[in-house]
Amino acid sequence: MNTIRRSKNHWIYIRLGVFIIVPLVLLFLPANQFDEGPPLCMSVILFKQECYACGLTRAVQHLIHFQFEEALYYNPLVFVVFPLLAFLWAKWFITDVKRIQQIRQGS
Repeated sequence: MNTIRRSKNHWIYIRLGVFIIVPLVLLFLPANQFDEGPPLCMSVILFKQECYACGLTRAVQHLIHFQFEEALYYNPLVFVVFPLLAFLWAKWFITDVKRIQQIRQGS
């Protein structure tokens, strides 16, 4: 039982690291990092039709670099999706920090 608890604790630390590293990597990448290349959207690949999420990755990348016009060009929904994503990201991060605090208090 104790071994299972320890392995779950390791996953919390890994997830916490991902919550910190991913935004930093995206921030340090150039804003136009994802502008070129083949489409990855299954809707475009299979049906040659763009979906509502097409361009969202590129739009988010430009938005976090404060290039609002470029973000709007790639996908206007970024101004709705990004704040929601940031809120969820922060909520999950805070939840994991609280779990780690509980684990340390329980030890």
